[in-house]
Amino acid sequence: MNALSSPPPNPGAASPAARPLVIATRESRLALWQAEHVKTMLEQRGHRVELLGMTTLGDQILDRSLAKVGGKGLFVKELEVALQEGRADLAVHSLKDLPMELPDGFALACVMAREDPRDALVSPHFASLADLPPGASVGTSSLRRTVLLQALRPDLKIEPLRGNLDTRLRKLDEGQYAAIVLAAAGLKRLGLASRIRAVFEPDQMLPSAGQGALGIEVCADRTWLLAALAPLADPRTWLAVAAERAVSRAMGGSCSMPLAAHAAFMAEAGGLAQTLEIKAAWGDPDPSAAALQGLVRAGLRGPVTTQEQAAHLGAQVAAQLMAAGARHLAS
Repeated sequence: MNALSSPPPNPGAASPAARPLVIATRESRLALWQAEHVKTMLEQRGHRVELLGMTTLGDQILDRSLAKVGGKGLFVKELEVALQEGRADLAVHSLKDLPMELPDGFALACVMAREDPRDALVSPHFASLADLPPGASVGTSSLRRTVLLQALRPDLKIEPLRGNLDTRLRKLDEGQYAAIVLAAAGLKRLGLASRIRAVFEPDQMLPSAGQGALGIEVCADRTWLLAALAPLADPRTWLAVAAERAVSRAMGGSCSMPLAAHAAFMAEAGGLAQTLEIKAAWGDPDPSAAALQGLVRAGLRGPVTTQEQAAHLGAQVAAQLMAAGARHLAS
């Protein structure tokens, strides 16, 4: 049996009377910021909270792309083991790094309010993508960003870039790249917004599903914990990312899928917006094939007030992509 399948009954399944809540977290500066953010919000609601820092396999393997070594799940497996074994009660994730399908016995308990979901260009010398000279080296660890950058500037040299945010910035500052592309949310959360030279609007470069949002994972049997985390949730962010993740799930999405998906509620006069617009894009990571086919794009809008409606809208957009020529991961 998979070590992460069907966790056994946990002694922490009932609400603990005395012990603090324990948050499992990676030890990068951004991951610790995220865990501290959740810790502060829980403490404001009367909970005692401690952090359990961990190094994941994804943090250790830096010489190969995620697509070649097992995907973004490498960043969460050790945290899930800590949950299963009762060493931790919850794990905080950048939602874009959380696999679309959780192992049996685990639940996404909460999606918090979203930061800026856009991608950002960071460069010591160039103020925009258009300013980069032909053949300039641009670093990114993402197949999604690779195909979108290739569509915008096929003359650029897109180079792999691994490591945590500070490591990536150091490699840029050492001159290994002319520019790098990072999530704006991480830079802003760490007080590094001044490093952003330009942001890519979604119409120019669609974000990854869940980008900018934080998700909290728990063992599904801890119903008391689900209730404790409910006040931290942002319902509209949760609906938007549910639609985005449904696109990726239907496409067999992982970090080896060059797929973008972004949803946002449309402004409506006279009341709370309930119309969700979702856009998605898929591109071939093979530059020669991409040059022939280009990006495949799709989009829909519709009323969304429930998780089921959000997931249905996302699945429809995935069907549009595949009808237009995008390939499912398993194909």
